Amino acid sequence: QVQLVESGGGLVQPGGSLRLSCVASGPFFSIDGMGWYRQAPGKERELVATITSVGHTNVADSVKGRFTISRDNTKNTVYLEMNSLKPEDTAVYYCNAVVSLSRRGNVREYWGQGTQVTVYS
Repeated sequence: QVQLVESGGGLVQPGGSLRLSCVASGPFFSIDGMGWYRQAPGKERELVATITSVGHTNVADSVKGRFTISRDNTKNTVYLEMNSLKPEDTAVYYCNAVVSLSRRGNVREYWGQGTQVTVYS
């Protein structure tokens, strides 16, 4: 079974930085898109940033210039470098991956369990 395991969340003061990592494991042929989403209390889950297998990125306006998404295809890992953090960045951050389970496709979407990021003053 394909699994996504996130790490790197925690507590940080405004202006601080954190780096999230997400490793994909399991029986798959390839990983297509990977990304990060977040959900704050009482709010819907929202896109933070995505990255394709060849490195094309899409970053939410709310974090543009502060957050950077990257991936290491050799390690099946996606990263989210978060700088200049604000209290409004507080949320559970979820890793997402679109995976081809076989050479013929069989595309599935998977989510990690989430990692808490809290920005407090």
